[in-house]
Amino acid sequence: MVRQTTAGLACIRACLAISAALMALPAAAQSDAVFFNGKTIAYIVPTSAGGGYDIYGRLISEFMQKHLPGSTFIVKNMPGAAHILGTNTLFASRPDGLTLGTFNMGLLHAQIAGSRGVKFDLRKMSWIGKAAVDPRVFVVAQHTGIKNFRSLLARGAPLKFAASGAGGANYIQQVALIEALKIPAQVLTGYNGNDDKFAMRRGEIDGTLASRSTYESFVREGHAIILAQIGGSASDAPPLIDFATDARARALVQMVTVQSEIARLTAGPPGMPAERLSALRAAYSAALADPLLKERAAKLELPLAPLIGESVARAVEAALEDAGGAHEFLRQIVARSGARKK
Repeated sequence: MVRQTTAGLACIRACLAISAALMALPAAAQSDAVFFNGKTIAYIVPTSAGGGYDIYGRLISEFMQKHLPGSTFIVKNMPGAAHILGTNTLFASRPDGLTLGTFNMGLLHAQIAGSRGVKFDLRKMSWIGKAAVDPRVFVVAQHTGIKNFRSLLARGAPLKFAASGAGGANYIQQVALIEALKIPAQVLTGYNGNDDKFAMRRGEIDGTLASRSTYESFVREGHAIILAQIGGSASDAPPLIDFATDARARALVQMVTVQSEIARLTAGPPGMPAERLSALRAAYSAALADPLLKERAAKLELPLAPLIGESVARAVEAALEDAGGAHEFLRQIVARSGARKK
């Protein structure tokens, strides 16, 4: 009788696991996926560890690795310039399928406005897919005493809203919507990660515009209230579009809606070979359909609403079309902030 060594058995099990995972992929993607066997894939997250983008990035990387046989995914946190640094790095990477990443789709606004430091073109990205629909919400701290959006509009003294940095997506969105909807507020910069929540608890900041999933528990704990929502389905907050009274305001709200609908995305640099892109999309699709990923996401209160490949590319292309004079308005905002390209 031939005895198998422990190492030999481990090797056999690994080979069987790879074969099983390959068979689980669509037939057209199986041969393409072989390229990734033994390869290391860098997954860029343009924020520090621990935030929403990092949590989604690590979860998706783990399950793409599971469904891309023999691959190893390594998450690289690359914070800086409100996602611009990490996204520039992703865009400039070799298009060999070994560098992927995520970023805030609000960078549409930074690209349109010509923010300083932007070197990417979202039209050219190799789109793998998006994981969620995550509405954007206007949130105010409980200490403001404001109970609804109309009360916010009627307020006399301006509130202090938090953003990360001038020229960043969140800054541009907030200033644009505040001006277009005539919200009595000013945007203060320098609040990264969870800084805005801590500042609200201290009474230093009154509100912000953010992802609903980021603020859900903060609101549930009684620290803040959601006044209006952009994107997503019906909720306990009125849609912000109801308060947009002119074409420019409606166009701006629609642009932010695209960000809400294409949330927690995964992309690669331009020019990726079609067969490798196909294999990555197949692995991504299998990852998002994995029952264990769904179970983990539910426990973490992470919304899931996947969309794969070309559907995301078409949505991005549509979002970059001008309407209602919104593009020039965004460029003026960034120019005033001093964060526009020279």
